[in-house]
Amino acid sequence: MKNSSTHRFARLCLLTVLGFLVPFPVIMGARAEEPRSVYFGTGAGDSKGIYRASFDSATGKLTAATLAAEIGSPGFLALSPDGNRLYAVGNFPGGPGVAGYSVGPDGSLTPINTSPTGDGGAAHVAVHPSGKLLLTAQYGGGSVALFPLDEGGKLGAAQLSRHEGGSGVVRGRQEKPHPHWCGFSPDGAFALVPDLGLDAIVVYRLTTVPSMEAHAKIAVSPGSGPRHMRFSVDGKWIFLLNELSLTVTTLSWDAATGTAKVVGSVQTLSEEAKAKEAANSAAEILVHANGRFVYSSNRGHDSVTVFRAEPGSGALQVVEVEPIRGAIPRNINLDPSGRWLLAAGADSNTVSVFRIDEKVGELTFLPKGVINVPSPICILFGK
Repeated sequence: MKNSSTHRFARLCLLTVLGFLVPFPVIMGARAEEPRSVYFGTGAGDSKGIYRASFDSATGKLTAATLAAEIGSPGFLALSPDGNRLYAVGNFPGGPGVAGYSVGPDGSLTPINTSPTGDGGAAHVAVHPSGKLLLTAQYGGGSVALFPLDEGGKLGAAQLSRHEGGSGVVRGRQEKPHPHWCGFSPDGAFALVPDLGLDAIVVYRLTTVPSMEAHAKIAVSPGSGPRHMRFSVDGKWIFLLNELSLTVTTLSWDAATGTAKVVGSVQTLSEEAKAKEAANSAAEILVHANGRFVYSSNRGHDSVTVFRAEPGSGALQVVEVEPIRGAIPRNINLDPSGRWLLAAGADSNTVSVFRIDEKVGELTFLPKGVINVPSPICILFGK
C-alpha cells in the first residue's frame, strides 16, 4: 500500500489536473430582499415534472409551486457548483437517465440534454465540486454511473461501476446491492456511496480521465441499511443515516487514506416511538451550516429528529423529535441562511416550513407556511 505522503501527492495532482483545488465551503446567508428559487423533484401520481417556488428567508414564506420542467418522475435533483445548471434523474422515452437544464436569472429551466444511466432508474444524483462530472446511484440496478460534463454542462455517456454481494440480514431488502446515495469527500478526491444492501459505504478514488476506481468498503452494523450520509462542516466526521435500523452512525474520516472508522451510533427514535408505527424508516440527513446540529427525517413516524453534535468527538445527542404535519418525509432541506428547514410530505403532497432556533437547533412549525406540491421527494435551493 502507498504511504500517506504519496496519497496526498496523488490527490493534489488529481485536483490540479481537473482544475479544482476545492476550498473549504463558505456558507453565505440569503439576502432577505432577494427571494430564492426552490425546486421540487417529484415522484409518481399527479406530478408532471420539476416544480419551482420562491422562498423568502426573512419570513419563511413559500410562494405557490408551479411547473418548471416537464419530465417523468424527476426524483432527486442536484445543482452545479456555480448554480447555473440543474440536473434531475428521471424517466424518458429511451429509458431512465439524467436530464440537464440551464438555470435562467428568473429561475426558469431550459433543457440542455439527457443521458441514460444504462442500468435502470437512479435513486440519487450529485455533481462534483469541479462541475466536471456527475454521479448517480442506481438502487435497483446495484450500480453507480459516472457522467462527464463539458463546459456547457452537457452530459456525456455513463460509465458504470457495479456493486456486488449483499448482507442478507434483512430479508427482502439486503439480498443484493442497493446504492442509495452518492457524494464526494470535502477535497473532491473520493466518491462515497452508502449501499443499503451491503451494510457498507463504498468508496471510489477519482482519476483524471475522469473516471473512478474502487478504493475501499467501510462496513457498518449488519442489518442497519445505510441510506444517506453527510460530512461534518469541518470534514472530520461522516454522519451516516441507516434506513432499516433508524440510526445515525458517526464515522471518523481520514482524508489522507480515503477510509473511515465507526465511532458510535444513536437512535433517531425511541423504542416506544417506533412501536407506535410498524412501517418506520429513516430517509434524509442534514448538517446545519454552523456545524452544531444534525437533522434526520423519519417516515411512518412522519417527523424530523434534531441532534446536537459534539465537534470534538462527532457524538450526537437527540434534542427533539418534531412532527412534519405531513406524511412520509422522504426529503428535508435547510435553506442557505440556516434559519429554516423545509420538509416534503411525499404522500400528503405538501411542503412544510419550520423556523430553526439557531442557539439550540429546535424547530418551530409555521402553520401558514405549508404549500402543495404533487408527490414531493426532493427539495433543492437555487443559488
